[in-house]
Amino acid sequence: MYQPDLKRLKLCMQRAMQGEELVIGFFGGSITQGSLATEYKNTYAYRVFTWWKESFKKAKVHYVNGGIGGTSSHYGVSRIVTDVLMYQPDFVIVDFSVNDKPNDFFKETYEGVIRKLLLWNSMPAVLLLNNVFYDTGKNAQAYHNAVGEWYGVPYISIKDTVYKSMQNGKYTLEELTPDGLHPNDFGHQLIAEEIISFLEGIKDTINAEKIINIKKNCTLPQALTANAYENAKRLTIRDISPKLLGFRADTEEKTGHLDHFKNGWIGNSPKDAILFEVEVSCIAVQYRKTIYKPALTAELVLDGDKEHIVLLDGNFDENWGDCIYLEPVLNHGEMKTHTIEIRIPETETRNKTPFYLMSLIIA
Repeated sequence: MYQPDLKRLKLCMQRAMQGEELVIGFFGGSITQGSLATEYKNTYAYRVFTWWKESFKKAKVHYVNGGIGGTSSHYGVSRIVTDVLMYQPDFVIVDFSVNDKPNDFFKETYEGVIRKLLLWNSMPAVLLLNNVFYDTGKNAQAYHNAVGEWYGVPYISIKDTVYKSMQNGKYTLEELTPDGLHPNDFGHQLIAEEIISFLEGIKDTINAEKIINIKKNCTLPQALTANAYENAKRLTIRDISPKLLGFRADTEEKTGHLDHFKNGWIGNSPKDAILFEVEVSCIAVQYRKTIYKPALTAELVLDGDKEHIVLLDGNFDENWGDCIYLEPVLNHGEMKTHTIEIRIPETETRNKTPFYLMSLIIA
C-alpha cells in the first residue's frame, strides 16, 4: 500500500498556522489555467488558494498560476523556473494528466518536472493532480503516479473520484463539462472539493507547536527514468542567436507567461531559413499552429539529413485558437553539436499567415 511522505505539506501548514508568508502555486495545462470557468474565482486552482487563505487567517498567502492551455510536461519542464519556481513557492499542485500521452516519453519529462520542484531551494510541498477526459476516461495517471510513488509525493485522481461518480450515475457528463474535457464551474468546484478534502485531513493532524523537521539539503533517489529532461532549457531570442537567412527576430515585447507568440522568429516568404547549432542530445521545436489559414509550412533538416525532413505544418485543424505545438526531433541522441535548419519551401506561396517559430527546447 502506497504511503506518501507528507512532511513537507505538514511543515507548510504549520508555518501557515504560525502566520508566515506563503506562496501557493499551480502548474499545468488548460484546466489549471481555468479554461471554461466563467471567471478565475471559480477555477479549481483559485478555490484551493482561497481555502489556504481562509484556513490560515494569520498567514499572508500569495497566488501563482502557471497553467498554459494545450501544453504538456515536455514544455512544462523547460518553463517551470520562469513560470512558478522563481516565485519561491511553498506548495505546488501539478497536473499534466490530460495533455501528456500515457507513455514512457512523457513519464520521463514529467519526472523532470517533479525533480525540479522537489530540489528547488524553497522546498515546496508537491501534490499531483490527475484530471481526466470525461468522455473517454483517458489520462496519463498510471505513468504520472508511478513517478509520484517513487518520490513519495501524494496524488489525487479525478478519474477515480469525480469521473467514477459520473459513471455511477451521480452526475451526467453535461453537468460537469461542455466539451467532454474542460470542467464548467461545477466541475471545477468538484475538483477543488477533492483537493480540499485531502488538505483538510492533513490539517487536522497538525500540531502548531510541535516543530516538524525535514532535511534542508534535499537528496532524491536515483531517477526512475533516464531523466534527460530535468535540466531542459527553452531557447528563444533571449537565449540564442541563430543565423537568420530570411527569418527575422520578433521585436514585439512579451507581457507575461500567457503572451505566447513572442520572443521567437518569423518566416514570411518562400526560401526564408534559420540555422541553429546546439550541443545537446534531445531537441524539440516549438512553433505556432494557427487557425488563420492558409498558413506557411516549414521543413526541418537535422544535421544535414535531407532524407528525413521533418514537416512543421503551421495550419491548425481545430478552431479553439492558435496552438503551441511542440515537435520532438531528437530524443536520447548523440551528445554533440547538432545543426537544425528550418526553411520555408520554395513551393510555398506568398500571402499566407507567417510561420512563427517560438523556441527550441533542448536537453
